[in-house]
Order: sequence, then C-alpha cells, then structure tokens
Amino acid sequence: MTRLLGAVGIVLVAAALGAAATPDFAALQIQPYDPPRPAPAFTLPDLEGRQVSLASLRGKVVLLFYWATW
Repeated sequence: MTRLLGAVGIVLVAAALGAAATPDFAALQIQPYDPPRPAPAFTLPDLEGRQVSLASLRGKVVLLFYWATW
C-alpha cells in the first residue's frame, strides 16, 4: 500500500511540474492560427486495417503519432 501511495505521489508531482511549464512558442518560432482553424479531413487505417476518419472521432480526444525513418 505504501508503494502505491508513493507511486501516486510521484505521478502527481510530475503532473504538477509539467502543467506549470508553458512552452515558449515565440522562441520556437511557432505562430498560432488566428482565428483557430479545424484540422483538415483525413482517413487512416486502424490496427485491424479498417478506415477511420477524423470526422468519426469528433468530440473525442485524438492523439496522433507520426514518425519517419530517414
């Protein structure tokens, strides 16, 4: 039980530290869209090969991972 509470405490501290840090977009030369624009419509295969459109996920949290091998 003590280990569980310790692990939960560590996670909470890490989350608080991460939430406190705000990215410096100006230093990264990133400019937000003004006004904000919706993401373009696209469709990608899921792990079973079925096509999933971004529109079908409206209202849900979507996390995309892109990577390259070059």
